[in-house]
Amino acid sequence: MVSNNDYKALRKTFDQAADLYQQARPDYPDELFGELIRAAGLKSGDHLLEVGCATGKATISLAKRGFSITCVELGAALASAARRNLAGMDANVIEGRFEDWQPEAGRRFDLVFAATAWNWIDPEVRYAKAWQVLRPGGHLAFWHAAHVFPDGGDPFFREIQSVYEELGEGKPDDSFCPRSGELREQSEEIERSGLFEVVHIRHFDWERIYQVEAYIQLLRTFSGHILMEKWKQNKLFSEIRERLLRRPDRSVRRHWGAVLHVARRISDVK
Repeated sequence: MVSNNDYKALRKTFDQAADLYQQARPDYPDELFGELIRAAGLKSGDHLLEVGCATGKATISLAKRGFSITCVELGAALASAARRNLAGMDANVIEGRFEDWQPEAGRRFDLVFAATAWNWIDPEVRYAKAWQVLRPGGHLAFWHAAHVFPDGGDPFFREIQSVYEELGEGKPDDSFCPRSGELREQSEEIERSGLFEVVHIRHFDWERIYQVEAYIQLLRTFSGHILMEKWKQNKLFSEIRERLLRRPDRSVRRHWGAVLHVARRISDVK
C-alpha cells in the first residue's frame, strides 16, 4: 500500500516522461470505450470531465466519438503534450490538481472519468469531488491499465526479477501477480463513499508485443523506474537489452488488464 505522502510524490513523476508517454503507453481497447458509453448511457455531445488525462491516451478516443471533454491534468509537461495531441478536437486541458479545481459556476458534467489516474487522486476527496461536479444521474467511470500474468504468458518477467533483486528493487515476497481477470475490483470502495451506486464492472485483457527499445521506453514511463538511481537504470536496461536481443524475435510479450468501473451518482445524499 502506498502511503499518503508517497503517492503525492510519486504522481508528480509522470511529468518527467511526457515526451515518451503517448507512444510508449498502451492504447486502451476500443471495446472498453463502447462498454463505457453503453453503461453510462452517453450520447454524442455530452460533456465529460477527465481526471488526469496525461497526454490524452483515453481522451482522443472519446473526443473522436463526439464528446466534449474538459481535462484536469496535474503535470505541466503532460498538459502541454495533451493540448498538442488534442488540437482541433472538442477538448480543453486545464493544468492543476483535481482536488482543488472548480468548474465554472453552474457547470455540471454527464460523466467524470479517469484512465489509469483515479488511484493517484486523494482518496479522502475524489468521490466527493466527482459527486460535486456531476449532474444528477451522471456517472463516474475509471479503470487502470496494469500488468497481468496469464497462464502461458511470457516467462521473461519472472526471469528478469533476479536483476531487480540484485539492484535492491525486487518485489516483496508476498507481492501479487494477478492473472487475467484477477485484478482488484473497487465496488466496495465506491459504495462505501455513500455517493455512488455501481452499475457496471467488466474486466478487459489485451496483449502487446514490444521490441527491445520500445519496452525500455515503456519502463521509463513508470514511477518506480523514473525514480530509480541512474546507475541502477543503466544496469537494468543493459541487462534487458542483452536478454531480449538473444531472442529470435528480439521482443517481449506483455499482457495488460483493466477493470472498468461505472457508477451512478446518487442524487439524494443525507
